[in-house]
Amino acid sequence: TCSCLRKKSRCLPLLMSLGILCFAGDARVRGQTGVVSERRGSYPFIDFRLLNNTTLSGEIGTKKKVKRLLSFQRYFHASRLLRGIVPQASLYLLDEDYLGQARHMLSKVGMWDFDIFLFDRLTNGNSLVTLLCHLFNVHGLIHHFQLDMVTLHRFFVMVQEDYHSQNPYHNAVHAADVTQAMHCYLREPKLANFLTPSDIMLGLLAAAAHDVDHPGVNQPFLIKTKHHLASLYQNVSVLENHHWRSTIGMLRESRLLAHLPKEVTQDIEQQLGSLILATDINRQNEFLIRLKSHLDNQDLRLEDAQDRHFMLQIALKCADICNPCRVWDLSKQWSERVCEEFYRQGDLEQKFELEISPLCNQQKDTVPSIQIGFMTYIVEPLFERWAQFTGNTPLSENMLNHLRRNKAKWRSLLHKQHSSSRSNDHSGQVTGSQEQTLNEEETP
Repeated sequence: TCSCLRKKSRCLPLLMSLGILCFAGDARVRGQTGVVSERRGSYPFIDFRLLNNTTLSGEIGTKKKVKRLLSFQRYFHASRLLRGIVPQASLYLLDEDYLGQARHMLSKVGMWDFDIFLFDRLTNGNSLVTLLCHLFNVHGLIHHFQLDMVTLHRFFVMVQEDYHSQNPYHNAVHAADVTQAMHCYLREPKLANFLTPSDIMLGLLAAAAHDVDHPGVNQPFLIKTKHHLASLYQNVSVLENHHWRSTIGMLRESRLLAHLPKEVTQDIEQQLGSLILATDINRQNEFLIRLKSHLDNQDLRLEDAQDRHFMLQIALKCADICNPCRVWDLSKQWSERVCEEFYRQGDLEQKFELEISPLCNQQKDTVPSIQIGFMTYIVEPLFERWAQFTGNTPLSENMLNHLRRNKAKWRSLLHKQHSSSRSNDHSGQVTGSQEQTLNEEETP
């Protein structure tokens, strides 16, 4: 990291002189001569298949061996890039019926019941690229910023490809889902009346790239295995910093904003960082307390760039964890996917004799119990404050209603699990029908 990151107070006057907006609490993402980006492909995802199929002699149970395997993956990936073996863009192999259905869905992209899973199938796995092209056009961003369409599409493809489809949850479909939610929030009258084209572009870009190149494991895993990313970012917002710096790397590589003045692009890069870093779940209380204070004091002034940026951060945080507020069929799919990713990490930790992280033990942490806790302590407090900010709009009320109904359904499923467990304790065995019920409810 640059000296600016270590000595924030000394650098702030310089940053102000450069005309870069300084948002409270985010000085740590500043840089004297711009953001230090990460090169695409420098840090590949953790390939569970390689780890599980290792040919090393003996049992693999040490952090040293885990680190050795991850280092091999980096070498292997880098060697492929050096030889010119790079992933090719997905092709649009769609017939007219599928294209017509996808276009029809885009006409309703502002609806909260938008089915991103169906849209991803209709676009042959290109939901993020297709959605972003549509939204940039709808919001007039292509014309306003004089963006080259070929370059813009290339950048969107780069972002989509840098998500890992092997991840059950943190993949390009999740990014598309968050982007669609962000679009809905940007249309809320309380916010929309004050947003500038720059605000809208930042909101959509941050939503699309907020989890780019996610490795499928959480920050504690990276820290305890001494992963290079944890060292690079000194164990602070490790993944979020990586997502941000990777996004900047792609922006620069694509030269999407090369025609804009340098100070403008620097400001865009910094604000993208501020938005993406806000998605760190460890900063949840920080943002919630600040939002509560603003709402209680009624001192939000959205004419002011700093307050507007803060609400963009809140909107992105809401979009990132909005799955419990979707209709049950969609919400349940997301819940099962995120728990599957947790369980994969837990299995990996168990294999290497590491302490299993919270929520990652499939034998103890069931999907219903994880979701009820997540809704109660993380989602409800944030979305209740968001509804207060928006003035309880139809969308906010709809989301809260879904949240309450979904929570009740998870409670019912949890109660059935407990009832089955008590019955099993008494009988000493599980009947065929009970076993089927348990498998249907606990297995993602």
